[in-house]
Amino acid sequence: MVINPTNLAKTTRVSTGWPDARSRVIKSYRDWQRAAPAIVKQYLLHLPASAIRAKIRQEFERHRYVQQLPVVDMLIAKSNMELQETMNYWKQIPHVMKYFRTEEDPRSRVSSNFMNNFLEGRN
Repeated sequence: MVINPTNLAKTTRVSTGWPDARSRVIKSYRDWQRAAPAIVKQYLLHLPASAIRAKIRQEFERHRYVQQLPVVDMLIAKSNMELQETMNYWKQIPHVMKYFRTEEDPRSRVSSNFMNNFLEGRN
């Protein structure tokens, strides 16, 4: 496999309005969804592509109700950078698996009680 660093590079730009931002978010989301099988194959993950797609959806849903257009533009730029880094194999397996840490390690969940976290040595 030949890696072309500029293959997925995109210039950052400002959205002209909410319809433009919406179309750019949908395009970024579709790019990620299309890349899910390649991510599984490239990083030799022991997860199905459906799990990767579900996590991608969860990450996009996390920012669903952002109301400021400049913040949406920044999130789109970050999404494009993450996709480029992931597809060009500039990440290592732990970088990809950090998104699945709470599913695979139940001890990684942090309770809301500060004192319990402090006594157990959690951050």
